[in-house]
Amino acid sequence: MALRSIAAIASNPMAMFEMSVACEVFGIDRTDDGVPPFSFITCGERAGEPVPTTSGGQFVPTHAWADAIGVDLLVIPAGGIRDEYPPELLETIREAHRQGATILSICTGAFVLGATGLLDGLTAVTHWRYAERFAQRFPRTEVSMDVLFIDEGSIITGAGTAAGIDACLHLVRRELGSAVATRIARRMVVPPQRDGGQRQYIEAPLPETDCESIQPVLDHVTENLDATHTVPDLARLAMMSERTFARRFVAETGTTPHKWIVQQRVLRARELLESTDLPVESVAAHSGFGSAALLRTHFQTVVGTSPQRYRREFSAR
Repeated sequence: MALRSIAAIASNPMAMFEMSVACEVFGIDRTDDGVPPFSFITCGERAGEPVPTTSGGQFVPTHAWADAIGVDLLVIPAGGIRDEYPPELLETIREAHRQGATILSICTGAFVLGATGLLDGLTAVTHWRYAERFAQRFPRTEVSMDVLFIDEGSIITGAGTAAGIDACLHLVRRELGSAVATRIARRMVVPPQRDGGQRQYIEAPLPETDCESIQPVLDHVTENLDATHTVPDLARLAMMSERTFARRFVAETGTTPHKWIVQQRVLRARELLESTDLPVESVAAHSGFGSAALLRTHFQTVVGTSPQRYRREFSAR
């Protein structure tokens, strides 16, 4: 798909944070950073008519729902869960999809998307708090409670709140490459990639500790991906016991140290495959895998394709 024109749908009531996610990722001109220009609009039932928000304020869309038909990407932010949604809204989403748009819902926006029937037979995610309710209402859709986002091709669903950022950046990475997604993430001061398979939330409470965040440890690892990193070494760097460090790591990243490091190394490999002509063996060394065979194994698991095929499809050189 192309990714040039984007519309974000405002329903009544609308969650301001989730709408802001779409505005932040797609509505800001970052061409000075090498990000391709986007045409971005917000759409309500009527252009210029204020839409109530779930936080008690108002949001004024620039366009009407029907103006979303024909865009490359239609974003459905979270909003109030309703028994019925306006038929015009649902038909706009269906028609946009028929004309080739990718549909991306954030948090409870999945309820609007579910009401269109476009999720029938697919797997979807919404905020964990409403997952059971969603499953009861849309029995033809398989619901996951333990992921940040699910990519079904022309349909993408993101879990609650900040997971909408992950879903949007994932789509940018899928269509425009890791370099563009990383530039947007850097300007937003968020991680460029959290894998979609991470958990939405941590069931156990955070351990009681006076320690700081482990972000300095994460920064150290990403700056030295070609080095060996063990849990005992990282725990010492964080000045924590191994047990406390492991719990804190899962609490802050949603995954284990080993899985997180593999994900970061695969991300580095993707960037190198896209932006350089380095042989696969050199890509493996620079990204910390040590051997081309190990890179191919992890790359296939995480990305779903081989490094060579990925380079053919996404290299900008």
